[in-house]
Amino acid sequence: PYEGFQRGRRFEFENADIDAIKRGVEGVDVVAPRLQLGGWRDANNVSYGSKTGAFNVYGDVPDIIRIQATDILEGRFLNEKDIADERKVCVIGSKVQRMMFGPTDPLGEYLKIKGVYFRVVGVHQPRASADMGEDKSGDIHIPFSTFQKAFNSINEVHWFSITGQEGVEVSRIEADTKRLMAHRHKVHPDDPLAFGSWNMQEMFSMMNALFIAINVLSWIVGILTLAAGVIGISNIMLVIVKERTKEIGIRRSIGATPRNITAQVMLESLTLTFIAGYFGLLGGIGLLEAIGAIGIESEFFSSPSVDLKVALVALSVLLLSGLLAGLFPARRALRIKAIDALRTE
Repeated sequence: PYEGFQRGRRFEFENADIDAIKRGVEGVDVVAPRLQLGGWRDANNVSYGSKTGAFNVYGDVPDIIRIQATDILEGRFLNEKDIADERKVCVIGSKVQRMMFGPTDPLGEYLKIKGVYFRVVGVHQPRASADMGEDKSGDIHIPFSTFQKAFNSINEVHWFSITGQEGVEVSRIEADTKRLMAHRHKVHPDDPLAFGSWNMQEMFSMMNALFIAINVLSWIVGILTLAAGVIGISNIMLVIVKERTKEIGIRRSIGATPRNITAQVMLESLTLTFIAGYFGLLGGIGLLEAIGAIGIESEFFSSPSVDLKVALVALSVLLLSGLLAGLFPARRALRIKAIDALRTE
């Protein structure tokens, strides 16, 4: 046992840890202590009139809004006066408003949370985030100090949300905070299981790497598809040239120049490519519009659309590919001799 303490003992963060982190961890910007009621969605912990619901209820400080980006739709968010006076007020998510209040204006109404009445002072709508796809519009925020007093959590902190100053490595802040808490709570500094943590910077790095990989894969698939299309159009034009051997011979015999023959083949190749590309583009736009219409959305796939510049560039590349696809058939057409073509049945 480390320093005489029993193995596997339980300990709690406390209020003094808040200032300890602010003073003792270099590069920290925001330190937001947090409390949560009843774990993950305690059954029917919230009621209004005859309606009941299960929502995440958090004890928070005003600075949490600097970490969890959210828009205030109505009223206001928590402020320092709420904390100092231990006010029984709450800020509810848009989902809570919809489910508990419906068309009723929630501002000034009282929501019953675990037997304690809280006055609604604001409605929030979280912005899209990387919070593992979790819907935060069902969250209820009450003052941190009020939570401690109302729900028998005096001098308790469940966890901390921490951000670093610009240019400071978050992983270093994470390690320094764990070391400091280990020292304050007499935990072995090398115990990897004593403190859990979730690093948003690491998550964003992983997501960024994933999107880079998807982007590279998209380019590879696009290039291979384009190459297959070029080969396909080239083969079609070869068949067309072969079927028009006699026609080409007649045109050559009445004075058509190699340039005229080449232009004809290249124009047909370009036309085929344009038609295929145009309808393909329309199909893609139609698919995205259909997805948007039926409401398939998530934090990572919202408001699908086609950028006009990207569409024009893609169409230009397709047309260039069409010209390349017509080169070989055009050269094949130029090798046809008029006298041999006229003999072809």
